[in-house]
Amino acid sequence: MPRPKVHDAALRLRLLECAGATLSTRGIAALSLRTLAADVGTSTTAVYALFGGKPGLLAALHAEAFARLGARLDAVPVGADPVEDLVALGLAYRDAALADPHFYDVMFGGALPADERWWAVAAPILRPVVGVVQRATSCGALRQGVDAATVSLALWATVHGLVSLHLRGLHPADAPAPAAVVDAAVRAVVAGWLAAPLPRVTT
Repeated sequence: MPRPKVHDAALRLRLLECAGATLSTRGIAALSLRTLAADVGTSTTAVYALFGGKPGLLAALHAEAFARLGARLDAVPVGADPVEDLVALGLAYRDAALADPHFYDVMFGGALPADERWWAVAAPILRPVVGVVQRATSCGALRQGVDAATVSLALWATVHGLVSLHLRGLHPADAPAPAAVVDAAVRAVVAGWLAAPLPRVTT
């Protein structure tokens, strides 16, 4: 009989979940491979076998976090109105953060430096927003000549800021519901680049 596979995908996922919780609640200094293994009920040998050490674990956490975000964004259906699609992507981004707050902190909490390695993982996940902005320009919903990267960055910064405030309990009590604020904020940002309506012809 073949020996049972101990270092499997399920163990890998449990280690990632536990490591993500440690990072978001106690910081990178508290992430010990020995403690992580004990918390999950495995050995440090298993951690090294699966990740090769702490740098590999951090890189895997980062990749897993962005993969989860990407799955949420990819699930947003393409509609007839690209402006509505941008709003839907903003809400999906928010939902992803609330569903996996530990992994959201892994992406943006400094677990990995914001260098070319960070962008190599992040850029493909965020690129669909640029594509929707380009589609909005092509169909005339946004002004011609609008820079898609600029619009996408503004939208990302807006939603990311609101989500970060929400996750830290800083959403004002007298403000509308967080989802409603994200919806309104995305629409307000997009409004600055909307194409001017055609003048009405009077006779």
